[in-house]
Amino acid sequence: MTDASGTTTRRPGEQALATLGLGAPDLSPADASPHTFPGGGRWRTEIPSCEGPEALAVVLKESSRLDVPIHRISQGSGVWMLTDAEITEMVEATGERDIELCLFTGPRGTWDIGGSTRTDSRGAGLRARGHDAVAGCVEDAIRATELGVKCLLVADEGVLWTLHRARVAGILPADTTLKVSALIGPVNPAAYAVYENLGADSVNVPSDLTLDHLTEIRRVSGAPMDMYIEAPDDLGGYVRMYEVAELIRRGAPLYLKFGLSKASGIYPYGHHMRELTLATARERVRRGRLALDLLARHGADGDMAPLGSRLPGTLQRFDTPS
Repeated sequence: MTDASGTTTRRPGEQALATLGLGAPDLSPADASPHTFPGGGRWRTEIPSCEGPEALAVVLKESSRLDVPIHRISQGSGVWMLTDAEITEMVEATGERDIELCLFTGPRGTWDIGGSTRTDSRGAGLRARGHDAVAGCVEDAIRATELGVKCLLVADEGVLWTLHRARVAGILPADTTLKVSALIGPVNPAAYAVYENLGADSVNVPSDLTLDHLTEIRRVSGAPMDMYIEAPDDLGGYVRMYEVAELIRRGAPLYLKFGLSKASGIYPYGHHMRELTLATARERVRRGRLALDLLARHGADGDMAPLGSRLPGTLQRFDTPS
């Protein structure tokens, strides 16, 4: 197959299978995403679940040791689970490496008092329940950006639209980026386009979407996509390592997220979970090295976006009320 730059890439096992008469059918160029990140490149990297300065230090040390380039580091417990000093330490450490830091905003339904999230239907899931929960998310956003955080993770459509309006109004810095959580990720192109128009600068899609689903999304939206190459167990535990090159071909511009299956959940994080959090932070970086090695073996590692790049480019937005 040939990537967007015209380079011929190899598919997993291609030569051996072709010799045995088991070669795969040719890929259609029509399936490839025509989109890139601004400034060039079709993929960036993200290390998720980095729950504080100590875990961040482990990630940065391991990324240097294993030579894993990182564009974004994200945290899942929430701004409110960190002190000002901890946020400042994380901002400074990522700033020194020109890495985007993304912190989760505010209250979410699964931690709220509402009983519906504990039923078989899961109710409204992580969405912010009521005015006060939205207000908590806004409070987190303002506090985080005042401390230098430039990317905010969101798990509610109303919060996303509110934070986008706050950004347009100058309440949040204009270069703040808003990232939609995998926990409310869209599963069809129409929904993906809605998130883009509500203010999303990158959208985390569930890791069980098919390759055809990614192509369908890319026919309606060029907004950056986030995807767990290995998903945590509570998001399905999917491991799609051998599909990385094709995920990029179909889904670019794409953030490759290196999650971890078969590991206990760590949200909301506290020091009682320290050893697990540090161990899993270290292993997420190693998973990234494995994925990057695979891309290199297949000759598909040449389209990485420049390190330090973080903005999404020009996106479609709904008109904001005056």
